[in-house]
Amino acid sequence: MRMPTTHTLDVPGAVLTYDVHEPENAGTRLPLFIFGSPMGASGFAQLVSYFGDRTVITYDPRMAERSRLLPGGEVTYEIHGDDIHRVAADAGFGPVDAFASSGGAVAALSWVENHPHEIRTLVAHEPPLTVLLDDADTIDRVNADIIETYRDRGYGPAMAKFIQLVSQVAPLPADYLDGPEPEPAQFGLPSDDDGSRDDPLLGYNMAMPAFRPDAAKLTASGVRIVPAVGAASEGGMPRRGGEALAALLGAEPVVFPGDHGGFSANEWAPDNDPAAFAERLREVLDR
Repeated sequence: MRMPTTHTLDVPGAVLTYDVHEPENAGTRLPLFIFGSPMGASGFAQLVSYFGDRTVITYDPRMAERSRLLPGGEVTYEIHGDDIHRVAADAGFGPVDAFASSGGAVAALSWVENHPHEIRTLVAHEPPLTVLLDDADTIDRVNADIIETYRDRGYGPAMAKFIQLVSQVAPLPADYLDGPEPEPAQFGLPSDDDGSRDDPLLGYNMAMPAFRPDAAKLTASGVRIVPAVGAASEGGMPRRGGEALAALLGAEPVVFPGDHGGFSANEWAPDNDPAAFAERLREVLDR
């Protein structure tokens, strides 16, 4: 695959950066748009490397990595969905296949609802659709506590609470917040507050209003929507979100190798296998 070409795009409230990875010969397959939220393009580099036979588009969400949120710019799932639409349109390839993970998968549902003609197949990997879960009220209260902690005490204490939340492998009990507060040091996080409040996850994604997908619009869109979950993330809130999306659409979730970030192997998840993940994604897209 050639070195990607990088583009910037002015959109309402932000300047987006996206990349086009174009091989010497892309064949007849549709371009593949790969994205997440709050994760930017760099988090998908390992996955992209296994798709050297087709054009791949990646981008940085408006508050992450190389993209830039302008003064007064807002961040919601619906706005993310509109950003994705604008990037796809600006790239100029016509309809695309898409792999979207985590918050990106939630935003992708908004994209499908509003611009279905731009997508053939959407693989929605572990969307944290909290509104569809039985413990939605408790999750809302826990999220609010994490946001308040970040605003009051900074990154380390808030991220420790977030890690504790996503480590839960069952619905949250109603008295979840009565438990002891995790120490940042146990996760290798700083306790000191550096004063910054622009973390893409804690400063923006966690504070977004929950998104409720419209089942009627999604099923009438003509887009093939494939809810996907990680084999190693059973019981976790994002996986439960993927399972809930599948139930909403009357489908069975497709199981992918690895955990919530199974497309990338790193020091936190050394057992993930990006090659196996890419092979599974290719199988799903080629059906």
